Amino acid sequence: MTSSSLAGDADPVRQGSLDADADADPVRPDAPALVIDADLPAAELNELFRASWPGHQDTDFGPVLARRLLHVTARRGGRLVGYVNVVGDGGAHAFVLDTTVHPDERRQGLGVALVRAAAGAARERGAHWLHVDFEPHLARFYEECGFRPTAAGLMALG
Repeated sequence: MTSSSLAGDADPVRQGSLDADADADPVRPDAPALVIDADLPAAELNELFRASWPGHQDTDFGPVLARRLLHVTARRGGRLVGYVNVVGDGGAHAFVLDTTVHPDERRQGLGVALVRAAAGAARERGAHWLHVDFEPHLARFYEECGFRPTAAGLMALG
């Protein structure tokens, strides 16, 4: 697993809006709408995770969402097609978790847009550093998001 940090720019997105047409990219009207901290039923998130992560078992996301600094969702035609969660330490550091893009939407820049939007929102909420851990095959993706490699440690707890 690799660790990286970012304090980069993000694309503008709406805070808490669910109106896909209002949030659509004016340059690409077919682009999914990105929204920060939209209402997110566990059933929708589980549906996205089942499509995106082989072996996903439905879970109660309530405790995860309750502890977040923010989350960013992407919707196309009202359907949840992307998600990223950001948690914080209450100070300068925030952490990207669970970057997820529906398989039908991959390799079109949506994941990068989600992470950049999350970075901008985390900065607005007081974070100075954004961290992410990822598998080696995702290094190029996170580099495109603006992260740079750093030395870090990881300990399995169970």
